[in-house]
Parts: sequence; structure tokens; C-alpha cells
Amino acid sequence: MGNSKSGALSKEILEELQLNTKFTQEELCTWYQSFVKECPSGRITQQEFESIYSKFFPDSDPKAYAKHVFRSFDANSDGTLDFKEYITALHMTTVGKTNQKLEWAFSLYDVDGNGSISKNEVQEIVMAIFKMIRPEDMKLLPHDENTPEKRAEKIWGFFGKKEDDKLTEKEFIEGTLANKEILRLIQFEPQKVKEKKP
Repeated sequence: MGNSKSGALSKEILEELQLNTKFTQEELCTWYQSFVKECPSGRITQQEFESIYSKFFPDSDPKAYAKHVFRSFDANSDGTLDFKEYITALHMTTVGKTNQKLEWAFSLYDVDGNGSISKNEVQEIVMAIFKMIRPEDMKLLPHDENTPEKRAEKIWGFFGKKEDDKLTEKEFIEGTLANKEILRLIQFEPQKVKEKKP
């Protein structure tokens, strides 16, 4: 999908991506050439994605988080990302509107893909996030969120949910928009931890 025998991005995919993202034709073509160079098949597997992801976090273990990010990007659930899925995900998570980013975050936390989030799913993603926090940065976390369990409990508490409740996408988005503390807790932002250093 998106690549032709000549190695050029198909006109249909190019037009669709220009329509649905803020990227220019030039940017899309440049990224496509880079994508095909890295992934000659025109598809990236979960293992390749995890390998690329680990280059960004050499001092930690991003494999579990990368697996979840990959799953949330794999729109057609075929176990690979094509260029269109890759660029759509890139757009949504970098320059997309707040609601688009929160829709993606919901899909990340909806581990089983059933349309709702459980407390266990929150804890699974938070555990994956914690594997990416360097030990020296872990000491800088507030006491009430310095373990995956404590952070998951805090997130769940902000939504006002009981232990066995489920969280819908609407509740997730509205709750996060209404409380910036939730947004901070559901994200992995290593620079925020580093900023607290003396």
C-alpha cells in the first residue's frame, strides 16, 4: 500500500495523506524515500519498530511500550505498518489536534481493543512506561506515583472509577481535557523528569 514498483509514492496515497495531514508533498516524498530505504518491503514489522524505538531510549527498555505503540498504529491489524499508517500515526501524535492525540492515547491504553479501558490496562501501559524511565530519574518522581501501581491508582482515581469499572473513550477524552494532571500522568515525557534535576 502506498508504494509502486518505481519506488515512488503513489499519487492516490500522496493526495490522501496531503488531505488528512498537515504535511506537504515535498515532506511526504522525502519521508517516503527514507521509509523505503529503511524498509525496502514497504512495511515495517513490530520487531523492526521496536528496534527503531530502542535507539531513542538506549538507557532503558522500551520494548513493551513500543509493542503497544505499534499495536495502536497498526490500523488494519495486519502485524505491519505501511507508509500510510506510519505517516498518519506520526501526524496524529506530533501535530494532530488535541482530540486526535487523545483518541490515539485511548487506543494505546485500550490494550484488548474492546472499546473501553480497565484499571488493569492502565497499569499494563504504565508498567511499560516505567521500564523506559532511567533509575536515576525514578528517584525524582513524587512518592505517590513512583511505582506503576501507584501511578495507575492515581490515574484511575482522577477518573472517579471503582476497581472493576470501565472507562469509555468519551469519558477518557473528557476527563483528560478537564484535568491536566491526568494528561501528565498518562504520558511518557522523560524531559519533564530531567527538568526537576538541581
